Amino acid sequence: MAAEQDEVDRIVGAWSTERPDLDFSPMSVLSRIDRLAHHLERARREAFRRTDIEPWEWDVLSALRRAGEPYQLSPKQLLQQTLVSSGTMTNRIDRLKARGLVERATDPSDRRGAVVTLTDEGRTRVDAAVTRLIDAEAELLGGMTAADQRRLGSLLRHLLVSLD
Repeated sequence: MAAEQDEVDRIVGAWSTERPDLDFSPMSVLSRIDRLAHHLERARREAFRRTDIEPWEWDVLSALRRAGEPYQLSPKQLLQQTLVSSGTMTNRIDRLKARGLVERATDPSDRRGAVVTLTDEGRTRVDAAVTRLIDAEAELLGGMTAADQRRLGSLLRHLLVSLD
């Protein structure tokens, strides 16, 4: 039985014919990751759209939700988790506050600082979004066994650790 073929096989095969002096195995791996990223981005956009949040809102809301009760972080902690500038974070917090998804208050332990807290509405939205996201991601991986998913996760972790 012939091995399954995809568009990347066709591209790599054509390049290999045209440039037999090069090893196209990196392209074989990373082109697939790139194509998977497009599928994932579409699934995420749809999950967020159905929950009426934007991807940037997800970044902030999910960081707060993952923090555990009382679902609160300082702007500095949010910066570290979302990797945006302080000006961008201030703008994001203001916009989320205007939508009623977060509250900002003076930090009771340090009057010079602030804390951002997820509101009940913010928690409802982020919980709905993560449920839809996990469902969409499970569907994307539906063609793989659980063992293959674990193996792929481990291989990708190894690659990311070597890059980070």
